[in-house]
Amino acid sequence: MTAPFPTESSAAQADPFPKTEFGRSGDGLVVARVADTAFAMLPARDGRHYLATAWRIGRPLTESRREDFYGHSGELADEVAFRTRVLENAEHQRERKMLGRVEQYSRAHTPWGASQGATVYAEGVTAHSTAGHGGFKLSAERNRKVHPMLRVKGGWYEEDAAWAIVAITFPQLFTSFERRCAERTIKDSWPDAWETIFGTILQPGESHEKDRRAFVKAHAQDWIVVSAITSKHVGGFVETVATPGGKRGPGTEERRFLVPVDEYDVGRFGFVIDEARHQVYGGPSDFIGWR
Repeated sequence: MTAPFPTESSAAQADPFPKTEFGRSGDGLVVARVADTAFAMLPARDGRHYLATAWRIGRPLTESRREDFYGHSGELADEVAFRTRVLENAEHQRERKMLGRVEQYSRAHTPWGASQGATVYAEGVTAHSTAGHGGFKLSAERNRKVHPMLRVKGGWYEEDAAWAIVAITFPQLFTSFERRCAERTIKDSWPDAWETIFGTILQPGESHEKDRRAFVKAHAQDWIVVSAITSKHVGGFVETVATPGGKRGPGTEERRFLVPVDEYDVGRFGFVIDEARHQVYGGPSDFIGWR
């Protein structure tokens, strides 16, 4: 059983920035606000919940409603997890303010289009936003400090994953939350570089890419599903198309298998066919290309 959340009036923090408060919305949702960002714990399927946000709700939290919140910022186990995420954001906002980043007008050319604004983290470390994407630009001097296994020629580091390279190279310019995210990203995307730089070996479960490689190696000779659809011809089954090792492309052998609906779960890297239990299927198909 989780502890009840404090009401909005009693939850304001002593620290003047960012003001942080918790409460219940007008329609009974667990909500919170950190400075101008509001959060809600929204219900999902099967009794689960997820985190949603809102920006500058111009009224008290107690008057906010479901329609004020948008997006999906990850699943939440319970209200304790919600509170942890909110306080983590408060920590992030507080540290970011202390770092003194400077917003600047910019029309610089970037690999993602014209810059619509720039944030200077430090001399030679600038983040650009564009209409569709964005990322960091490191000066030549700064870029030379990036480890050779991660260094990008030209000094442009896109915002989806490569930003983490900048963060682990210059950790003093980032918040604790950003550094934790960067560590996770490097381990997941560039495990070889992480192991070389930090002199450690990532164990199973510590790197998405390293786990993917292990899966591919272990199932190189197995049939792995590349397409699936609920069968309209055989009740209670999923019709699948599988290839050796999950390979794709011209000349790749394909076979169809039937898998019970309650058993089919893609998992992290794909569903592996068990030839002893999953029958090869040659009947009418729901796949357009097999009709």
